[in-house]
Amino acid sequence: MKQGLKTAGLALGAAAVFAAMPAWAADLVKAPDVVAQAGMVNKGDTAWMLTSSALVLMMSVPALALFYGGLVRTKNMLSVLMQVFMIVCIASLVWVGWGYTMAFTSGGSPFPQFFGGLGKAGLHGVSGATYAATFSNNVYIPEFAFVVFQMTFACITPALIVGAFAERVKFIPLMIFMVAWMTIVYFPVAHMVWYWAGPDFLPDTPTDYGYLWGKGALDFAGGTVVHINAGIAGLVGCIVIGKRTGYKTEPMPPHSLTMTMIGASLLWVGWFGFNAGSNLESNGVTAVAFINTFVATAAAAVSWALIEQIVHRKPSLLGAVTGAVAGLVAITPASGFAAPWTSILLGLAVSPVCFFFCTTVKNLLKYDDSLDVFGVHCIGGIVGAMATAIVADPKLDGQGYFDYTKFPAVAITPEAYSITSQLWVQAQAVGITLAWSGGVSLILFLLLRFTVGIRPSVEVEMEGLDINAHGERAYNY
Repeated sequence: MKQGLKTAGLALGAAAVFAAMPAWAADLVKAPDVVAQAGMVNKGDTAWMLTSSALVLMMSVPALALFYGGLVRTKNMLSVLMQVFMIVCIASLVWVGWGYTMAFTSGGSPFPQFFGGLGKAGLHGVSGATYAATFSNNVYIPEFAFVVFQMTFACITPALIVGAFAERVKFIPLMIFMVAWMTIVYFPVAHMVWYWAGPDFLPDTPTDYGYLWGKGALDFAGGTVVHINAGIAGLVGCIVIGKRTGYKTEPMPPHSLTMTMIGASLLWVGWFGFNAGSNLESNGVTAVAFINTFVATAAAAVSWALIEQIVHRKPSLLGAVTGAVAGLVAITPASGFAAPWTSILLGLAVSPVCFFFCTTVKNLLKYDDSLDVFGVHCIGGIVGAMATAIVADPKLDGQGYFDYTKFPAVAITPEAYSITSQLWVQAQAVGITLAWSGGVSLILFLLLRFTVGIRPSVEVEMEGLDINAHGERAYNY
C-alpha cells in the first residue's frame, strides 16, 4: 500500500488503540496521558499541527479573500469577501456536523471505500483523550488536532470555486450549493484519497482504506481532493451560470493588484501549513515538504514572468502572482515526495501549461472563468498529480512510498518503483475526481438554476453585487 495524497491517517479513537494494544488498555482507560508518557504523542508534533491549522485557515481568510477580491471590479469587492468568509464559517460547522465522520471513518457505511460512516457525527466520541494516526508506527497526535487541520482544508476547497464565476452569482444559492457540494463531492473524494486505518492497524485490517488510497494514489496535500476537485467544479459553474454581462465588450481589469499581491503572499506563507502540515508530524519529511513548497513556488513565478516577457514584452505583477499560485498548486500533491531540484523543474514547467489554458484555451472555448480557477487550480493540480509519479521516484532523489501492510512499514526500494505504473494510478485518481466532481457539480448548478435561480438580474449585475446583495460598499469614496 502506498502513502496516499496527504495520505492523511485515519483519526483513530482510543478504543482502536485499546484493541490493538490490550496490555495497555486498562492503564489508558484510567489515564489517557499514558500515551504521551509512553512517547506515542509528541508535543512538538501536536504544536506543529495546530500551527499548521492556523496557517491553512489564514489561506482562506484573509489570503484567498484578498487575492480574489483584488482581482474583481470595485463594485463586487465586498461580495467576494463575504462569499469567502461565509463559506469558511459554514464549512466549519458542516465539518463538525457530518463532514469529519463522512471523510475519516468507515464504520456503518454501506460502501466503506467510497463513503464514510456517521458514527462520529457531531464529533461524537472525539475528545481530548482520543488520538489520530500519523504515517509512523507508534506515533499519534490528538484527534482534535487532526480534526481541526482537516477542517481547514474543507473550508478553503469550496471557497476556491467562487473565483470561477465571481461578480455574477447570488449569495444564498451559492451557500446552498457549497453545502451540497461538500456533502456529495468533497467528503467522498477526501475519503477515497485520504482515508486508511493507520500504519499500526492496516496489517490487521487490510481492506480498511479509501478506494483511491487502496489503488496507491500519491497525493501528499490535496492535488485531487482540493485543486482538481474545486477547479473542475468552477469550470462547470462558470459555464452553467454564463458569462459576465459585458464580457469581452467592456474593460474588466482588477481593481487592486496591491490587495491581490498581499493575498498571494499570504497564500504562500499559509501553504507551508497546507503542505508541510500534511505530514502530520514534525520531522524530516516535514522539512522536505517545506523546502519543496518554497522553491517550486519561486520557480513558477519566475517562469510565468519570463513567459510574459517573451509574449507581451513586459512581465506583470498579476502574472507573477498567478504563476506563484500555479506553483503552489502543482507542488501540493508532490511536496512530500519530490526533491528540491525536481520541485524547481515542476515549478518551471507548470506555468507555461497554466498560461496556455488561461489564455489560448479560454479564448478558444469562450468560457468566462473570471479568476482562472480552472486554468490554475484544475490544470495545475493535474500537472502536479501526474508529475508526482515522476518526482517521487527514489532514483530521482524522491521519497518513494511505504508498504503499510507490513508492521513496521517498509520503504519500497528504488528498483521496485515504476514511474509508468504510478502514472497509470495517478491518471485514475485524476479521472475519477474530474468525473465525480464535474458530474455532480453540473447537476447541482442546473438544479439551482432552474429552481431558486443562481444568477442575479442584469440590472443588479451592472450596478454591482456589493450594494444589491449586502447593502454595503467595499469603499465609501
